[in-house]
Amino acid sequence: MAIAMNDKLINITEASKQLGVSVDCLRKWDKSGNLIPLRTSGGHRRYKQSEITKLQGNEIQEANKNITAIYCRVSSQDQKKKGDLDRQKARLFEHCTKQKYKVEHCFDEVCSGMKGTRPKLKQLSKLIEEKKINRVVIEHKDRLTRFMYDVFVQYFKSHNVEIECVEKVLPKSFENELVEDMLSLLSSFSSRIYGKRSADRRRKKAKKND
Repeated sequence: MAIAMNDKLINITEASKQLGVSVDCLRKWDKSGNLIPLRTSGGHRRYKQSEITKLQGNEIQEANKNITAIYCRVSSQDQKKKGDLDRQKARLFEHCTKQKYKVEHCFDEVCSGMKGTRPKLKQLSKLIEEKKINRVVIEHKDRLTRFMYDVFVQYFKSHNVEIECVEKVLPKSFENELVEDMLSLLSSFSSRIYGKRSADRRRKKAKKND
């Protein structure tokens, strides 16, 4: 078995850790010919990192084939109390059932679509980066983000994950929500500006009194 100069060799413990299988399982794969390692002069098994990485990718993709995650979002607690979030979730599950998707993850949160630091969105991103899903279903692109939706599409695509929107046209009920988000954003910026001005005045006053 030829070894490239830049191909790292790892021991059986590290190989089992990377593949998520037991050491005994790797020994069985060796005997069955499924994954044959190199041998040191002392008889110890050594695995080519490139082969482990390749096998790891194939196993992950095959194991997670057609695994779907649902992402739901509303902007306010009032919407959640009215049942908007639950109805949105129910519609998505119904869609996935009709499409025969294997839904193993469901994320729902109450947060502005303009906010980038969303806990559930962060959890979803982690699943995507770890290649544990290959599809994300949302009701409308507005549920994922207010702006720069194409950036999310490209990010998901780079990890072989597709985004599926159930509805192509944004319902009129979401127009009020967009206005609320815009007002919230303006309020946040205003508070920062006023806070900065107040801090500047305090510094100037303190400097005069010195």
